Amino acid sequence: MKRPFLTVLAFGSVMLLARIPAIAQDTQAQTSATQSSQGSTDKDIELLRKDIRSQKKQLIAANVPLTDAEAQAFWPVYDKYTADLVNVNNDKYELIKEYAQGYDTITDAQADDWSTRLLKLDSAVTSLRLQYQPAFRKVLPAKKAALYEQVERKAQLLIDVQVAVAIPIAQP
Repeated sequence: MKRPFLTVLAFGSVMLLARIPAIAQDTQAQTSATQSSQGSTDKDIELLRKDIRSQKKQLIAANVPLTDAEAQAFWPVYDKYTADLVNVNNDKYELIKEYAQGYDTITDAQADDWSTRLLKLDSAVTSLRLQYQPAFRKVLPAKKAALYEQVERKAQLLIDVQVAVAIPIAQP
């Protein structure tokens, strides 16, 4: 199981996520762009996010072997978790967009506020995982629930790394 996961994750996610830096640069370059142009970038980002969610779901399906009964119970919980995660990520992407738009003129106070808000969003994701862990455990045996959490976490970490690479580093 290790090889298919790594192959699918490495190839599929890298191919899809390779577009993130270009979109992030577009967002940063739009500091002086028009609202209609911003709407276009927002739509591109939303489509990319949907693609990522779809690939992540396929990755989980390919790497967490579920019986028919387990799948019937698991996927509704997963879909609810994903919907809640999307809400947290909406805030995260708005925060990243805000940072990218003000990157050249960010003050110390804004940088401090941005960092604090980002850490709170990271904490919200962890809280969400903790909140859903009993629900996943209720519908899956312990080892499969642990496997799901590993696959979910690895996929999310890869996504987070790709997004982090696309964000310009703050300059003191």
